[in-house]
Amino acid sequence: MLLADESVDFTIVEKLRAQGIEVFAIVEQAPSIPDDEVLSIAFHLNAPLITEDKDFGELVFRLKLPHRGIILLRLGSVPKEKKGEIAAKIILEHLDELLDAFSVFDGKILRIRPV
Repeated sequence: MLLADESVDFTIVEKLRAQGIEVFAIVEQAPSIPDDEVLSIAFHLNAPLITEDKDFGELVFRLKLPHRGIILLRLGSVPKEKKGEIAAKIILEHLDELLDAFSVFDGKILRIRPV
């Protein structure tokens, strides 16, 4: 299972679900909740968090809040119609490595930093 922050383009959620991955989408379940609550839900679901919001870095590194992994997507230059395909491919290929790590994917390079 993965948890998608509401900042994540919904085409990514749809593409992951189409690939058989269970995705808890904040936008569907609890829109507008604070980031620390999003992170707490992901932790309690034992799910890595997918986000496009850099603020989660502060929660993990500075405040040291517990998590099961953060996948920060920086896909601003990727065309909307390609975001889901590209993000789902990289997440599925590296899912085991993304657990308990802080990862950043910019559309070309995936950087994984164990935490």
